[in-house]
Parts: sequence; structure tokens; C-alpha cells
Amino acid sequence: MYRKLTTGILLFAIGIAGAVSALLLRPAELSAAEVRVTPARRNSDGNREEELRLIAQMTAQLFAASHYRKQPLDENLSERLFDEYFDSLDPNRMFFTQKDVEKFAPFRRSLAAALRRGDTSFAFQVYDLYRERNREFRSFAEKRLKEPFDFTVDEAYVTDRRKLARPVDHAALEKLWEQRLKNDILYYRLFDRAIEEAEKEEKAKKAKNVSADDKKASEDAARREVAKKWAGKTPAEKVLKRLRDITNSLENSDRIDILGLYLNALAQVYGPHSNYLSPKLDEDFEIGMKLSLTGIGATLTSDDGYIKIVAIVPGGPAALDGRLKVEDRIIAVTQENGDTVDVIDMPVDKAVKYIRGPKDSKVTLTVLSGEKGRNAVPENITITRDTVKLVESEAKGEVRSIKRPDGKGELKVGVITLPSFYMDFDAAYRGDPNYKSCTRDVKRILEKFNKEKVDAVVMDMRRNGGGSLPEAITLSGLFIKTGPVVQIRTGDRRIQVKSDNDPEIAYAGPLVILTSKLSASAAEIFTAALRDCGRALVVGDSRTFGKGTVLDVVPLERYLKFVGRDFPAGSATYETAMFYRTAGGSVQQLGIEPDIQLPSLTEHMEVGEMFMDNHLPWDSIKPVRREIVNPGLSAYLPALKAASEKRIASDPEYQTLLRRIDLFKRYKDRKEVSLNEAKRWKEYREEKEIQEASERLYEEQAGISGKSDAAKFDPVLNEAVHIAGDLCSAEAAAAETARRK
Repeated sequence: MYRKLTTGILLFAIGIAGAVSALLLRPAELSAAEVRVTPARRNSDGNREEELRLIAQMTAQLFAASHYRKQPLDENLSERLFDEYFDSLDPNRMFFTQKDVEKFAPFRRSLAAALRRGDTSFAFQVYDLYRERNREFRSFAEKRLKEPFDFTVDEAYVTDRRKLARPVDHAALEKLWEQRLKNDILYYRLFDRAIEEAEKEEKAKKAKNVSADDKKASEDAARREVAKKWAGKTPAEKVLKRLRDITNSLENSDRIDILGLYLNALAQVYGPHSNYLSPKLDEDFEIGMKLSLTGIGATLTSDDGYIKIVAIVPGGPAALDGRLKVEDRIIAVTQENGDTVDVIDMPVDKAVKYIRGPKDSKVTLTVLSGEKGRNAVPENITITRDTVKLVESEAKGEVRSIKRPDGKGELKVGVITLPSFYMDFDAAYRGDPNYKSCTRDVKRILEKFNKEKVDAVVMDMRRNGGGSLPEAITLSGLFIKTGPVVQIRTGDRRIQVKSDNDPEIAYAGPLVILTSKLSASAAEIFTAALRDCGRALVVGDSRTFGKGTVLDVVPLERYLKFVGRDFPAGSATYETAMFYRTAGGSVQQLGIEPDIQLPSLTEHMEVGEMFMDNHLPWDSIKPVRREIVNPGLSAYLPALKAASEKRIASDPEYQTLLRRIDLFKRYKDRKEVSLNEAKRWKEYREEKEIQEASERLYEEQAGISGKSDAAKFDPVLNEAVHIAGDLCSAEAAAAETARRK
């Protein structure tokens, strides 16, 4: 079973700038007159049913009245909600047939009108069928798994069925279930086989007195411990246990939980960052936010039934460990002193409860590597839960020395790594003059750079997922005198211009901003502001994330007073405004293109707003007047690009990275896997050998001897530093030419 992203999670990871800034902008709210409800009829559980009706009516009216999209509750929305709800319950087309969907066709154009009345009977009828289909799948599995599968047949299983047609009828559905079970069993067989092979390799090394390093020995020990916990259960038993857990969870679903799924589908029709959290999920999210700095430090979503890594929190245990990557998929979780829990098809909010835990406790994640694609064999990563070290999330600066392009002497390039736009709002509100802020930290670093007489500066924003909008404005002000930074258009289409009004400049020299597809929200505002006024050169991936909306989070209890009621009703999150560049274009969807694109692994990941369903489209408004700091900046680009390409072609470290990129590209587009065990194992062995050879070459060429050395191996940042050096030399040459004239 698959569940759409439980929303606050992604909001926290890559959209936090919107959430924070929404508190600073005029929120789009409903007035008392706009909250219209229809009294509910009572039944055997009259009070509860009335509460559900009120929640449905308020949520629907809130989205229709306040969402930036301005989508009314009409027949067009009904049709989109109809499809969205089926897809949210069964996105991989595993449980509903075409005939099932056709049976509900009379509802297709009337759902919006029903919501206005508080009628959500459609949601419960579809969910009842979904529950029944899961029971049938479990019964089918219990019967089918009594007989062995033939893994010598050359057939394939399509793992990503989101764009495919639903099975025509129940017979076609059972054929699909047959393949799904066969693939599940094969996964476990290959996993067991991979563990056995690893054990043999380890014994062979011991026999030859080949010692492993401490890190490898620790990983081997963790793998053995997890293998013990898996031992004793056949692949069929593991699959059946998971199906029993899923069925039990569905059978125990409360009506408010089911309504929450339906209203969340409604929210998703409006936009990918819009959500409804039922009271229970709302409470869990609040707890999660309070405890968000304890755990492994990773942001999760659901993808084809797998728990997928969306982002790694800077300074968290996963980031410091270094093995868990964006795009990895978690299939099982093992506690230090507990059993292994299979999390395939588990809702994100439930999986998070297994992954999260007390400080200093260990958790082992069984993952399918994103770099190895759909054909990956599971591997174990053990991480010690810890409090995210905030110091690791702060701005950091270092000075690097490189040779001048002409080879005569050296240049000093200051590098500032900024993981987020952080600000201690509570301390600032209290009037604490020393409140924490990324602008203050970066200013101190720049002052240090000025004392060391750096020739250029690189701002590394590749993993910056956003943060405080005021900080994006004040940080921009460190590099410009005064002027507009961002435009904001609200739902009523009024435009506000946010400007830096502080004439002080902390650094006036050559500036390069390094971005990736993970650079989002406030990071995009900062990058666009400095690029559009000719203050900085942007290098990196072909675009940034494209998160250009402001979010508001509204507790529904706020509106219950208008109807004289008070009960837990959950909360709604929705887009209320859109960011625009000073040059007029939106940050939304398309992100920011670089002046110079650099090859990277993130470039080939399906990351960004454009990959989210129902995202708001890019558009533009009128540009605002701004000072162009360096009108001639674009004139340097042809020479800078040529020099960069030449350097990359001859740089052994970058060539190693390019080989890893080619390996990733080889796996990432696979949508199906072989169900022939010999073929699948052969592919795994070949890919494992290629991966290990790549890793060895990677370590040899970079001189890596441990985790700390691996972190220093960063050809993309190295190239950005050299581009900054080239820019410095180009500007100096231009200044000299102008002086002579």
C-alpha cells in the first residue's frame, strides 16, 4: 500500500522557507461569513458524524477560498478529485481494476457539491473496496505462497506502474498479484544470498589474514546482527507477516483517518505542498517537530510502496555517517534490541515511528541503493540516533589557495557553505541582541575573509533547502548596497516588493554561487536576487528545485467557533502566495538556470517541483527597477565556460565522478526487473563489481583513507572554486584594460 507524502515532512525539509515566511506575510484567511456549514443529520453516532461533516465542509471551503490557485468547488475539481483519491490509495495500480473505477463513475462530477454539503460517502465506499481488495490479496498470497515459484522463467516485473492502465478485471489483477509476490520473494532470496556471499568473503579474508578497517568491521558486525534477526523466517513468511500487518492496519482505520486521506487527496488537487492533517496526524506532526532534532536526520516520502529518502538533514547522524543517500529506498527497519520490521507498503507516518528513537540507540535500515536503481539488492546501514548537532548546520567558511589561470602566483578563494537560512525567531522576538542568524554568521566569515584578503568568494548552496525569508533578504544585503530582493504576489494578486535597505556591504569582490536541484525556496530567492542584479555568477545543476510558493498552516479549530463547536479538527496547509524574481520571472517550477552548468550526480535525479503532481505553473510579472552591479559579467562567460570544460576533461577526480554519474544513469531509468533469479543475480554481481571498482578508483584517485577524507572529495566544489578564480582574473584584466584606456 502506498500513501502520499504526509506532508508536513516535505514542508519541513524543502519548503520551510514558505512555512516560516507565511507567518510574516498577510495570510489568506476565511472570514466568518465565508465559513458556511450545513447542519448534519444525526445517526447512531450522530455527534461524531456531524464533526466529520463539519471538517469536510470547512476544509473544502478553506482551500476553495484561500488557496493561491483559486480553484472553485466545481465539476472540474470533482473529476480531478475522483482520480486523485483512487491514485492516492492505489498509485501503482495494484488493487483497483478498470471495472472498479467505472462502478464509481456516477460520483465523478458531483464530489465538489457533496463536499459543500459535508457528504463524503464516496470516500468511505471506495476505502471499503480498497480494504476488501487488500483482504483478497492477502488470501491470494496465503494460498499462492504454499507453492514454489519458477525462477527459471525469463519474465519481467514492472515496478513503476503509475502511468500504466489499471488491470481490466479481477483475473488481470490476480496475474499482477502473482508477479508482485514473485518479485517480493525473489528480493528476499537475493538478500539472503548476498548476505551469505558477504560472509564467505569475510571468512576468506580472515583465512588470508587480511584485516578490514574499523569502519568496515563495524558494518560487517551490524550486517551479521541484522541477518540473525532475519534468520529463521522464510521469504514467504516475511511477505505474509507484512501483509498481515497491512491488513490489520487497514481494518483498524478510524473514520477520521479515512476522511483525512480523502481530504488530503483534495488538498493535493490544489497543489503538491497542500495537505490536510487529521487530528491524530496533526498531533503526531507537532510531536515530530518538537523531536525533529532527535533521530537519524533524514526526510522521508513514499514511492511505489517504498520509504524513500527525500533529503538528508545537515548535521544529522545520517549526514555525518555518509552512507545513506537521497533516492535510497528503505524496505526494513531493525531496532538494536528488537525484531526486524518490513516497511514496504507501510504509511510514512507509521514507518517514521520505527525509524525514530531515543538518542544513542542504534537502528539498522535495510535499503535499496538509489544509485543502483530498481535492480538493487538490499543492503544494511546501521546508524546511531543522535541529536542533530546545530553547529553542523551553521554557515562554515574556509580559504582555499589555487594557482592563477596564467600560472603566475596564487589566488585565495573563500568558500562559505550554507546548509539553510536559519534564524532564532524566539530570541529575536525577545529582543536578544545576540540572537542566532545565518546573516550574522556569514557576515563574520566575510569579515575574516576580508582580513585574509581573499580574491573571490564561493557561496555553496547545493544542499540548502531554504529557511527564513527575512534572512534571505538580509543575506542578499551583505553583497549589495540597497535594492529589491524578491517580489511576492498573494492570492488576491497584490504584489509586494521585499528589499534590502541596509547600505552596508560586507563583501564587494567576485562572487560565485554554487547550486543544485536541491537548492530550494529561500536559497533560490537569494541566488536569483544576486544574479538578476549582476552581482554574482551562478554555477551548478541545470536548475534549482523550483519551490516558489509561500505556505500557510491553519488549524481548523480556528473556524469552529463560528458554528459554536470545539473539537479536534486537524489542520490544513496550502499555498497562499508566489515568489517572483526582481527580473519578473517566477522561481516556481523551473527554478534558476546557472550561467555555467557543471556535471553532478544530483543533475540526473528526478528532484524538483516539476516532478510533483499538480504543481503551480511558472509565470511572470513585471520586473522591478534594480541596479545592475556588474553589467559586463555576461561578457566573461564564453571564456569561463571554455576554461571549465578544459579543466574537467583533464581532472582525474572529476573524471572519477563522471564515471559514477554514468553508473547512476545506467540504473535510474529502469522501470522493470527480471524475475529470472539467475539473470537477476548475474546483473547484481556485474553491477556490484562495477560499483566496487568505481569506489576503489574513487578512493585511490582522491587519496581517501576514511570518512573524513571522503567528505573532502568534492570535484564540483573544486571546479566552482577555480571558476571563481577565473572570474577574479577576468575582472582584474578588464579593470586593467579600462584603466589603460
